[in-house]
Amino acid sequence: MYRMRSWSVRNARWLKKLYAGFERVLLWLDPLFRRIGYKRLDAPFAAIEKVTKGFLLDSQNCGQCIVGFTGLSCPMNCPKKMRNGPCGGVSGDGRCEVDPEMTCVWVLAWEGNKQITNDDYPLQVVQPPVDHRLIGKSAWLREVRLKADELASDGHAV
Repeated sequence: MYRMRSWSVRNARWLKKLYAGFERVLLWLDPLFRRIGYKRLDAPFAAIEKVTKGFLLDSQNCGQCIVGFTGLSCPMNCPKKMRNGPCGGVSGDGRCEVDPEMTCVWVLAWEGNKQITNDDYPLQVVQPPVDHRLIGKSAWLREVRLKADELASDGHAV
């Protein structure tokens, strides 16, 4: 999985574009999802996420994915579960102090962000702490529902 995690960070630009297209499709399907019920869809979507994001990103399925902010590096892979930057124990060569065989997920996040853009570093946005009630739930559906609600409140059709 570590090899794929590194590959995804190196290919963050086109993977993020691919996800943006996928998210547009999911937003377009929001009315259908609402008729079926987001709760009903959560388990199948979470299972698909676990396989795809687990393979590509070594995702830990926290249910509140922020890899779009972290250069496609899942911060939940940090042994200390640091969600807003490195702990300060990163060695000079970028290795983790807890697991010296591993490159710090925040070093990977910085590299992934450089792949995505040269102007904007969204990893500098402070993220909320993990809501443990969402672990194992679908982050995709959660995001789609939030964005669809936001669009609806702004008066835009989904």
